[in-house]
Amino acid sequence: MHATEVFARYAAGFQTQALPAEVIHHAKRAVIDWYASLFPGLGTAPVQQLKDALADDLDHGRACLMGGRAATTRAAALIHGTAAHAAEVDDSFREAMYHPGAATIAAALAAGQDVGASGLQFLRGVVLGYEVSTRIGVVMGRPHYRFWHSTGTVGSFGAAAAAGGLMALDEAAFAHALATAATFASGLQQAFRMDSMSKPLHAGRAAEAGVLAAQLARRGVTGSLDVLDGEAGLGRAMSNGPDWSQVGATLGNDFHITRLTFKNHIGCGHTFAAIDGALALKERHGIAPGDIERVHVATYRPALDIACYTQPTTANEARFSLSYVVATALAHGSVRLAAYEPARLDDPVTRALMERISVAVDPELDAAFPGQRAARVVIETRDGRLLEHLQPNRKGDPEEPLSDAELERKFMELSSPVIGEERARALLDCLWTLDGCATMRDSV
Repeated sequence: MHATEVFARYAAGFQTQALPAEVIHHAKRAVIDWYASLFPGLGTAPVQQLKDALADDLDHGRACLMGGRAATTRAAALIHGTAAHAAEVDDSFREAMYHPGAATIAAALAAGQDVGASGLQFLRGVVLGYEVSTRIGVVMGRPHYRFWHSTGTVGSFGAAAAAGGLMALDEAAFAHALATAATFASGLQQAFRMDSMSKPLHAGRAAEAGVLAAQLARRGVTGSLDVLDGEAGLGRAMSNGPDWSQVGATLGNDFHITRLTFKNHIGCGHTFAAIDGALALKERHGIAPGDIERVHVATYRPALDIACYTQPTTANEARFSLSYVVATALAHGSVRLAAYEPARLDDPVTRALMERISVAVDPELDAAFPGQRAARVVIETRDGRLLEHLQPNRKGDPEEPLSDAELERKFMELSSPVIGEERARALLDCLWTLDGCATMRDSV
């Protein structure tokens, strides 16, 4: 049995499987975090330009954009998937090196609106998308992540599985939806090694690709069922020929959606252990920027490869600058949306502190990646003290999760400036009770 068929067999049984209350609760948390990520992304340049480019697909269709504007199913998935990744606030599944929510939930929402799904059916689609795609990401592994942006590649499967589940595809059609999604999977890391708008589009295209793959399968379009594990399949072409034999071994028993990471800072998640470590030293020792002679950050290799900008000149570059976000944390006490405003980008205190920060790979911490995202921060003070902190995980990781209350505060912080506090609170209440909503068209 090919990997696509393993997932399809699980999906067929999933349609009637009773999900534990804990899983439904974690699905709601994922959806709340997705909306928190969506709102700051809606106003970004690539999303606005995308809407202009998709004008022919708007103001008609069975899906709708945030705010109520009608859209075709694929356009809604593309726009919302892009917006949910644009501000760098979206969730991740650590072991898959992948942000599952942006594409998966965008596709589930669009497909759910298209078919008139209930809130519970929508949540089940989200769970199915997470469980299928994260396992593909885990198998593809670190060799895949060296060149490919997993949110764009693996995200296509999350979107296809979520949409396929909501469209009630039978076992054969579900397998073909995944097979077709594989041929759509793309997204290069080089696209964000220079300042560009391409990165969030990876998530949007993955959402659209998954929806389209499910739509095609529903109409009888077939794919190559060995496209993941075949001799010229995804595993060999985009990884190191990994073993797919156990890809479905824990399906239905170990729900990955219960072990997500929700961001507690804004920016590239690879920098967060270093931010947390710097903030821990700042709080513990009462350090001010003027007290600091030098800062050294040791962490895992991808953090340096991806958060690579040493002298960022734009907000986008700053989100991917390890030295900038650590300096911002030490200078201002947090790394939130304000960290990327023009005045902050040029803040002389932050810039001066950046010149005193060095970064390096720690072989031991690198060996623990991707299962652990750690950083060691050492601060040398001007009065001769040497202060060190090992941050083994990031706030928001499964070992130190955001509580429901902390997740609510994140949602309100990011949504209220866009839709107002009253509407944000009403939406939050609705999201916590999604499993009781009769139809997604009327609920969100």
